[in-house]
Amino acid sequence: MSPFIMLALLLQFSDVRLAPVADEITYLPGLATQPTFKQYSGYLHTVTGKHLHYWFVESQSNPSACPVVLWLNGGPGCSSLLGLLTEHGPFLIQPDGSTLQYNRHSWNMNANMLYLESPVGVGFSYSDKQVYSTNDTEVSLTNYLALKEFFLLFPEYSGNNVYLAGEGYGGIYIPVLAELVMKDHSINLKGIAVGNGLSSYEYNLNSLVYFMYYHGLIGARLWTDLQNYCCFQGKCNFFHNKNVTCTLTLEEVINLVKHPGLNVYNLYAPCEGGVPEEVSFDGNQYAVHDLGNVFWNYHLKRDWKELHDVVQKMNGTRMFLPCQNYTAVSMYLNNPIIRKVLHISEEFPKWEICSIEVSLAYEHLYMNVTEQYLKLLAAQKYRILVYNGDVDMIFNFLGAEWFVESLQQEEKLKYRPWFYRQGTKQIGGFVKEFRDLAFLTIKGAGHMVPADNPKAAFTMFSRFINGKPY
Repeated sequence: MSPFIMLALLLQFSDVRLAPVADEITYLPGLATQPTFKQYSGYLHTVTGKHLHYWFVESQSNPSACPVVLWLNGGPGCSSLLGLLTEHGPFLIQPDGSTLQYNRHSWNMNANMLYLESPVGVGFSYSDKQVYSTNDTEVSLTNYLALKEFFLLFPEYSGNNVYLAGEGYGGIYIPVLAELVMKDHSINLKGIAVGNGLSSYEYNLNSLVYFMYYHGLIGARLWTDLQNYCCFQGKCNFFHNKNVTCTLTLEEVINLVKHPGLNVYNLYAPCEGGVPEEVSFDGNQYAVHDLGNVFWNYHLKRDWKELHDVVQKMNGTRMFLPCQNYTAVSMYLNNPIIRKVLHISEEFPKWEICSIEVSLAYEHLYMNVTEQYLKLLAAQKYRILVYNGDVDMIFNFLGAEWFVESLQQEEKLKYRPWFYRQGTKQIGGFVKEFRDLAFLTIKGAGHMVPADNPKAAFTMFSRFINGKPY
């Protein structure tokens, strides 16, 4: 009997674990008690010389039977460790920057969660060539190669169901990646979930103006001007309107979002640190969020280029998300002890929430991902969830709903409330279902749904991966 066959039989009939021992986190500082599940931190190396940092937490239920879920935060250029440590990971960072508290609504209660810092240049991920300009297609290929490498490192999970999930610019990352993964029959792809994602620049910007008006952010005078200059026969075009007066009027809308200190990630949440100065470069940091994605056709794109030119001349420039406070996460991940536990070389630079270098050099190739969704839907075997916190301004629920409706799928269940239990039965939001696709809102949640409404988010996620009705 050949050695290869002997090894195959050993894998098939034994419980021997093949996970990379060198990557295992045997002790994680900050926890009162260590977890009963296994977790790993290390690198997924691709043949293109790119090294993506991953943090993998096994399911708290039955890892061998639970699905593997790849999670990607957006930006582009922001770390997926935000998802782990501030949203739906098994433990959440506390304000002191050194303590972790177990999350009762962790998504690894019934899933093996793979958090990937992507693209290279984000977080602890790096490239041999130290070149961090990239684009949508290149990122999807690198993520696909990293996923393949993951299953080589963890062959015991190669037969498990796989789901791809993300938020924000993950609305582009996830379906473009899924288009590659669905062609690879060695990966048992079962579905995708996109939370508060960018699926269409046009729908997102057009809907944002309505969202702002309906929430009292646009006054009667400005609304009338928008209707007069940007709309024709009841149809409004705020995305790419050639009417100069419309463009000038829309500048007022842009200024409303940029200047008053609204928490654009959750309209009804306070602005951490108080109302900031207007979004501007101040010498060593730049307040940035997804406005570059929202107002892609307007002057913020020009501002982005001007900022990029400034950054090239100065060192130490960093990004932060306005009205958000991620000091504790940065403190924790830049602690030399924690970095050693995560198997991060001390020679690597400081961990940042988002990479300004990646964000400014990123080439946006897809203005919508309609084609990717239609390919997935045509296969008639993937479960697709588009979910939105209903008070997120960056990628608002109206734009997501319009995008889902534009796919023209056969309606199975009409728009209706869905429920979860938090001591008593509560409305989680609203949902509309098609054959293999659902559009779902989470009541009172913003961009980071699991952080704002963890119980509802966990209920939604559990029903999604278990194929249950919402």
